Amino acid sequence: MAAASLSANQGLLGTSFYGGWGNSISGDDYHTMLAKTTAPPKQAQVSRKPIRVQPVMKNVNEGKGLFAPLVVVTRNIVGKKRFNQLRGKAIALHSQVITEFCKSIGADAKQRQGLIRLAKKNGERLGFLA
Repeated sequence: MAAASLSANQGLLGTSFYGGWGNSISGDDYHTMLAKTTAPPKQAQVSRKPIRVQPVMKNVNEGKGLFAPLVVVTRNIVGKKRFNQLRGKAIALHSQVITEFCKSIGADAKQRQGLIRLAKKNGERLGFLA
């Protein structure tokens, strides 16, 4: 039983504990130390900048390519809404042509999708998507 009992001067792990919290820092020293280490709270700064608007997704090839100037002039004349409708119809028609070509040569869907991606990449390089 003697081994299991703890004396008043021993902690749980068997180490000796001499003194208490009051012995380490006196009351006056504690308050001066506390005043030196804690700074007064700063007021929250409110930013006066306007909220940033999300960037509009643009074509990285805007204005580049052989046909880009023609595409830009056409868009300005016809109007953006009508131009996008025409462009959508042209892209759909071109995809149908690629699909029919793939059917005639017996290409599978993966090869057809690869040809459509290649056509888009070529259109970007030539400036059709400006």
